[in-house]
Formats: sequence, C-alpha cells, structure tokens
Amino acid sequence: MSRRFAFLSALLVVAASPAWAEGDSGVLYRCPGNDYNNTLTPSEAEKLHCKKVEDAAVSVVRSPGRAASASASVPAAAPVGEIRESPESAAMRSRASNSRRQLETRLRSEEAKLGRLEQEFNGGDPERRKDETNLQTYLDRVARMRTEISRKQIEIAEMRRELDKLPTER
Repeated sequence: MSRRFAFLSALLVVAASPAWAEGDSGVLYRCPGNDYNNTLTPSEAEKLHCKKVEDAAVSVVRSPGRAASASASVPAAAPVGEIRESPESAAMRSRASNSRRQLETRLRSEEAKLGRLEQEFNGGDPERRKDETNLQTYLDRVARMRTEISRKQIEIAEMRRELDKLPTER
C-alpha cells in the first residue's frame, strides 16, 4: 500500500511540475524505489541508476478524501482569539473522550476485582474451604489465585498504558 502511495504521489509531483504543465518535452526518469523524476540531468540519472521512461502517459489521481476537501469552499479566516474546530476534529475528540471513559470504567472494575482477589488471597494464606480436605487441593487453589492476581495486575498495567496514550479531556 505504501509503495502504491509513493508511486501515486511521485506521479502527482511530476504532473504538477512546471516543465510538464507548460507542455515542455522534458524527460521522465524512473529511479530505484519507483521514484519518478523529471528534473534530473542525464548524468545525474545515470549516477542514480535511473532509467528513462519514454512515451509515459502521466495520470493525476486524487484520493477521495483530498478531492472532497479540495472542492469544498475555503472558510473565512477566524477572528483573532477565535479558533474554529473542524467537524472531523470534533468527532475525533468525541471518540477519544468516549474511549477514555469506557477504559476508565473498565479499569475501575478490574481494580475492584483485583482488590477482592487480594482480600481473598489474604497475603498468601487464604481461608481453607470445606472441600479442601487434603493439602494439595488447597495448595493448587492458592497457586491459581496467585496466577490470577498477577494476570489482573498485568491487565491493569496495560489499561493504564492505553489511558496514557489517549488525550486528556478538557
């Protein structure tokens, strides 16, 4: 995908250059990495291992996002001290805010679960249940609890990292 974008952007640059716009019969070179250039001299092209492209039909392709924004009317300049917010940035900020709230809610829930697990774990000496008549079943449950607590701590740390990545609400 990025190669296609590089190719298309190179074509746009070539098509928009003054030599091509004026109808000059410039030479188009294709350099390694699909870099197209019409401003090189033959010696520069040879040094860069570029190949001459003959009878190249250059097409200008616009992406849907840019075409829509280019055809939209240009808004008037905002008065000093007033900053206008585009609908896209408002929507992005709203999504980020919603994501942050959901993640904070989930984080509080996971922290509460961790608190209950640690309380039940009782510092490595949980209460023995009636069904744990032999020592090994008790020790297995303690090991499972220890594992579950460490997993919860890892999940909580990951959620906190995700929260740190999100923008803060204003």
